[in-house]
Amino acid sequence: MKFSVSKQAPWPDRRPAAGWLPLAVSLLLAVVPAQAQQPAVPRDTSFTTYSAYVKARKQHPTISIARPPVPASIRSRTNVPYCRLPEGRELRLDVFYPKARRQRPYPAVLLVHGGGWRSGDKSQHHAMAQQLAARGFVTATAEYQLSQEAPYPAAVQNLKAALRWLRAHAPSYRLDTTRVAVWGFSAGGQLAALVGTTNGNSLYETGPCFRSHSSQVQAIVDVDGILAFIHPESGEGDDSKGLSAATQWLGSSKLARPELWQQASALSHLGPGTPPMLFINSGVARMHAGRDDARRQLTALGIYSEEHTFPEAPHPFPLFNPWFAPTLEYTVAFLRKVFEQ
Repeated sequence: MKFSVSKQAPWPDRRPAAGWLPLAVSLLLAVVPAQAQQPAVPRDTSFTTYSAYVKARKQHPTISIARPPVPASIRSRTNVPYCRLPEGRELRLDVFYPKARRQRPYPAVLLVHGGGWRSGDKSQHHAMAQQLAARGFVTATAEYQLSQEAPYPAAVQNLKAALRWLRAHAPSYRLDTTRVAVWGFSAGGQLAALVGTTNGNSLYETGPCFRSHSSQVQAIVDVDGILAFIHPESGEGDDSKGLSAATQWLGSSKLARPELWQQASALSHLGPGTPPMLFINSGVARMHAGRDDARRQLTALGIYSEEHTFPEAPHPFPLFNPWFAPTLEYTVAFLRKVFEQ
């Protein structure tokens, strides 16, 4: 068999004509689906489960990352779009729900990750969401706009949209729209408390997504999230060595705009319509700033609350054994009590 080799001009003589590359890019973008054209957002990976583990095990060498087996009794759907923002950004969540289709619908829990409002990931609480689903809850872990992408109040507005999405899709998951809770850890706990104490607040009810549905919650679980930014117990807002995480998220220092920092504090929104609250805390006092004040106000209002503290635990305790299991049990017992399951 003979092979013929055609002679071609050297590479420099075969360069595309000027203007070819921009034209090709334009043609490519014209056929790329809209959801693939997500805006580029810098990814902060300073808070991950593993990095938190490496840090925490220096003081707690016997801990381990909580990775319980995925229960066989649940189903899941991941990376489900729950809201498309006006600029084209698509927000996503992961849903876990019981396989059994019982006659009475299941209560729901939206889980919110931490990471200083600028890091973290919705997958960090998959284990908690899966175990809650095995106990008879429809659960979802949602992403939200972090501070590099959009400052306060965008994250709160995102999470309200996620709650509306859950109610809009209630039939698909046998979800009880009258029994919905929000659960959050660290910055996610602060967000969960703020989401739950601002039921019906027009500041946070924005955007086009599922506006005909309610974002109200009937229970709040705050896991080591602060209740007040400006408070004697709070350590937030120290910008002496660079902008703090709270300053980056709120877009202004607490000295320049203290009223904004108060507005973003759940303690400022407690009232007769506040749902029951569960506080689960580490031994790091500044991570539950305002909690005791909140509990006193809730008691005066006749609203049920609980507090459970692990005095020896580091801040990221719900991600690790031995604290994962009791955190789960406290959550389940509280929700069953307030939802009268």
